[in-house]
Amino acid sequence: MTLKDIKHWVFDMDGTLTVAVHDFDFIREYLEIPAQADILTHLASLPADVSAAKHAWLLEHERELALASTPAPGAVELVRELADRGVRLGILTRNAQELAHITLKAIGIAQYFEAHDVLGRDNAAHKPDPDGLLQLARAWAVEPSRMVMVGDYRFDLDCGRAAGSKTVLVNVPENPWPDLTDWHAKDCFELRQLLG
Repeated sequence: MTLKDIKHWVFDMDGTLTVAVHDFDFIREYLEIPAQADILTHLASLPADVSAAKHAWLLEHERELALASTPAPGAVELVRELADRGVRLGILTRNAQELAHITLKAIGIAQYFEAHDVLGRDNAAHKPDPDGLLQLARAWAVEPSRMVMVGDYRFDLDCGRAAGSKTVLVNVPENPWPDLTDWHAKDCFELRQLLG
């Protein structure tokens, strides 16, 4: 199967369709999360009231980032071309769903995604868990093996592999996870070229 044969694409958002701006070290420091710990996993392990307060701060912090989002190089052109080819497009992000919608609007591609095809941490277990990808596969009535998960980090690739989907690593110059990656492109312009 070639990339152009795949008609169901799911994108990570931050760092994949947008220029990455999250300062995860700052977020960990501010929320008193151990260095190297996964932020969402750590917050889920806290007492409910503490977790809720820290999630509320994180949501407002990320809202400011979402409103100021800029598209990753080639992302708008890639999404537009896929839509023109009749590809079904989805988002699976570790961000909140409402912020994903704000981000897509900010970078000018919201019209290419059905609102219910945009899943965030409030709709599915967060990546690398394949839950969100499998939800989209069921909603689209397609086998996960006929889908591709596109992202800029290992969690995206692990999620795709766990779901049984194809994977694309983008916006990373060298591929540190070749065993998890079906296709690698240094940016969305190069990924668009892989469509032929």
